[in-house]
Amino acid sequence: MQSDIFIQYAVVLLLAAVVAVPLARRSRLGAVLGYLAAGALIGPSGLDLVGNAEEIAHVSELGIMLMLFVIGLELSPQRLWVMRRHVFGLGSLQLLVTALAIGLVCEAFGLGWKAALVIGLGLALSSTAIGLQILSERKELQTGHGRLAFAILLLQDVAAIPIFALIPALAIHKATGGTTPDTLVILRVVGTIVVVIVGGRYLLRPLFRIAARSQIPEVFTASALLVVLGTALIMNGAGLSMSLGAFLAGVLLADSEYRHEIESRIDPFKGLLLGLFFISVGMSANARLVIEQPLIVAAMLLGLLALKGAILFALARLVVREDSGSALRLAAVLAQGGNSPSSYSPSPSNTTSSSKASVTC
Repeated sequence: MQSDIFIQYAVVLLLAAVVAVPLARRSRLGAVLGYLAAGALIGPSGLDLVGNAEEIAHVSELGIMLMLFVIGLELSPQRLWVMRRHVFGLGSLQLLVTALAIGLVCEAFGLGWKAALVIGLGLALSSTAIGLQILSERKELQTGHGRLAFAILLLQDVAAIPIFALIPALAIHKATGGTTPDTLVILRVVGTIVVVIVGGRYLLRPLFRIAARSQIPEVFTASALLVVLGTALIMNGAGLSMSLGAFLAGVLLADSEYRHEIESRIDPFKGLLLGLFFISVGMSANARLVIEQPLIVAAMLLGLLALKGAILFALARLVVREDSGSALRLAAVLAQGGNSPSSYSPSPSNTTSSSKASVTC
């Protein structure tokens, strides 16, 4: 990208954010919808002011990693262990029940069971970026429904790995090339997680002590970004989610004496890049399809929101015993489908897709 074009794109993106986000906030719609609307306006389906939307999306995915890293800083390993029942219990139940319900609806409309299963699993997932950003804006991450939403989203990020491993097995025509044995894949995943945890325990704190002794703010900021990107890169090499790796790095530093300073250094980058990510998502929206088939799109959207919302509400009420207000807020946050591109980064041998969002078609 040439320098003059880069500056032009930067001006358009910043101008769109500066205008759209305050208008959305004034209308009590939230910053996320403002960013999405700005992206749709300047994207290919709108005024087409910015090209290279995919390249912008790749850069902006760093915002999601930084967001999950900051959230990890708020969760010590002890607190994460306490949440295990919500993560693996409620989270697994939500994924399975929702995927089954959506899959049955797809079969009722004539799709085969394989396509129905893939669509069901894809739409059972919710957007980590959108959900956590909304909760963060409203300062609801520490509320009952906020903790439940985070637990479900964390399980979904982990579940994306076996889901994408399942898709090639469902394909009618398999690739002719050799595949890595499942046992080796599992050992690689487990080994990578162990390396990150052990290495983080013994390397991260000494790294930040050295950075703090330098008394140069830029060195401390660079150290924080190095930890996020380095951990994400290691996890990506094993076929795991880069954002999950960033979250794990944050958890390992949750008990560090430098936690608050790390968070203050990272926060400006997180906010700017996360806004850029939402704009890039808006740019990928196909407004022409909505104009050409408004009734079908509206019916599918409302059907998805109603079905997922009802399941989330019922699970929160019956399984966790949350009150009706908290269960309704949980359903409102997680009823949308799809996820951010960085939630799952496939290994080189798995080119089926590069994101949860691609499963949702």
